[in-house]
Amino acid sequence: MSAQVNLNVIDADAHVVENEHTWDYLEGSEKKFRPTLTPNPKSPGRFFWLLDGENIGPKFPSPDDEESAAHAKRYGREVATPVKARELSDVAQRLKHMDELGIDVQVLYNSLWLRALTSRPDAEIALCWSWNRWLADVWKLSDNRLRWSCVVPALTPSAAAEQMRFAKAHGAVGVTMRPFERGRLMTEPFYYPIYDEAQRLDIPVTIHIANGSPELFNLLDNEAAGGFTTFRVPTVTACYALIMSEIPRVFSKLRWGFIETSSQWVPWVAHEAVRRSLGGTEPKSRNCFSDHGIYVSTQTDDDFNYVMSYTGEENLVIGTDYGHGDTSSELNAISRFKAMDNLSTEVKRKILSDNPRRFYGI
Repeated sequence: MSAQVNLNVIDADAHVVENEHTWDYLEGSEKKFRPTLTPNPKSPGRFFWLLDGENIGPKFPSPDDEESAAHAKRYGREVATPVKARELSDVAQRLKHMDELGIDVQVLYNSLWLRALTSRPDAEIALCWSWNRWLADVWKLSDNRLRWSCVVPALTPSAAAEQMRFAKAHGAVGVTMRPFERGRLMTEPFYYPIYDEAQRLDIPVTIHIANGSPELFNLLDNEAAGGFTTFRVPTVTACYALIMSEIPRVFSKLRWGFIETSSQWVPWVAHEAVRRSLGGTEPKSRNCFSDHGIYVSTQTDDDFNYVMSYTGEENLVIGTDYGHGDTSSELNAISRFKAMDNLSTEVKRKILSDNPRRFYGI
């Protein structure tokens, strides 16, 4: 696809919500892995995906009109999105809504892979193929405005390369990894085949907040802390582990993104990396994020100037979390960011356009 689009505003973190159509892209023998949408008896109005008796995750509970209004009233952040737009059954409606929000391009992330999916490697490969084929079709219909980060079979990294090559050829601008997968941290050599192919394809590894370890999720889950402990803390931990690992040296050309985490934690992690590497063979600098090609998505209430004293101006992006309705979600993030009076026009241009273009290779 060669359509030329404006790149003045890139929403670096938007979502699609999986639905029955997602699995219409299973082919041949893969069709036996088609999950069924099942009502959750413990939560009226909620559903989960069932595959041969295995609960592989919830259908993401995007807010209805009443919930969206309550969210906006409490937090001052708009989250309401049309069902057909967030589920991408109507791509034209999604593009129209983007125009209304002042967004030229969105980078789409999944909603189902935020937690562990199936424990069956063959099923995971098939489900990833179906999702990636679906997003490839969405991209074709979007006039190059809906780019995406592909999902890969983390249980079988050797099977990821073929899907990554397909995805890159069909509009993908990243490969999504979870910080923890079952009993493994994303920095383990087990995942090096994925990182090797990503570097070869010149697409970044995007670590969207998630938690693919059921045991760790259950350990950290508590009503008071919610997604902060179950999703954000593991993602920040993975970033620190990445900085301190051999990976930045082994894959020196690879770009990394930590998405939907806010950026307020960056100075803490950079400070710890410097302090704990003193006297070692590979001491880290205050600029370790830029040194290692690590980008971070921001929120409008982040302390940008403080964070940029560690990252510089080149490694921050911003997103709306379109399609979701949680702590991270802010449909009006772009307009609020543009209206901030403590950042220069040049810095705003970098975060809205220059940095995401460089990071995603758009």
